[in-house]
Amino acid sequence: MENQKIVELFATSAKQKGVKWASTVARQQCPFVKKRCVKTRKSEPSVSIGTCTVAYGRNNDNVIICPHRLTENNQIFLDCIHLLTLHEPGNELHIIPEISIPSGNVDYVFASVRNGKVKDFVGIELQALDTTGSVWNYRQSFLKSKGITQVEFDANVTFGINWKMTAKTILVQMHHKISTFENLNRHLVLVLQDCLMSYMRKEFSFSHISSIPKTGDSFHFHSYQLLAECNRYQLSLLERASTDANGISKCLGLQAEANVDLEIILKTLENKISGKTLLKL
Repeated sequence: MENQKIVELFATSAKQKGVKWASTVARQQCPFVKKRCVKTRKSEPSVSIGTCTVAYGRNNDNVIICPHRLTENNQIFLDCIHLLTLHEPGNELHIIPEISIPSGNVDYVFASVRNGKVKDFVGIELQALDTTGSVWNYRQSFLKSKGITQVEFDANVTFGINWKMTAKTILVQMHHKISTFENLNRHLVLVLQDCLMSYMRKEFSFSHISSIPKTGDSFHFHSYQLLAECNRYQLSLLERASTDANGISKCLGLQAEANVDLEIILKTLENKISGKTLLKL
């Protein structure tokens, strides 16, 4: 089994030198969610998997498989400030997770707030790549190579990347949700890795998707690449593109309706605002 398939474990590069892997695995901490890694084994809920990024394909491309990996340094939120068109100097910026709207849940809402009142907001969805099979055995093999004793595992079990299902599922979800944001004259942003964006452009109808993003468009793609920096990895915004609800429909040939009272969403956001959601620079 090839140990190099594990690129990042618990947000730590497999290539980084001097890592005390035994204590890293024992802590099970994720710096992106600032608590224990939320991805656990179904058979062992007390054990966090911790795999952020894997190497896949002929070229062993680095593929992010955990959406929380995309929140590094809050950069994805800062990259959406220009879409807060009603934001003014002096307003607070809040990152509010898991907001429910009639057409589904939104991973994050990035809000401009003054005196406890939401003045503007942007919906942000994260999409990593889904896997098939199991990455667990590669994780265990990697740790064994670092001298950490592991329970026996099946070295014959491999994994794959479910490109088609990942892409189609997220586009369908975006189609359902974008109408809500468009009706409210607000923006919705899909944050994803560059390899998934490339797959979408190749496999779906994307010729109408503007590669020159327009602030007036309701839906925006923010595509990031994962760059190697001295045996560590860092996200970097590579591409932005935009469209509207009709544009997402053209990608899939689907239709949906969504309508919601703006006051309901504003009240929901304001009830969740706290010191914990405040963006601190």
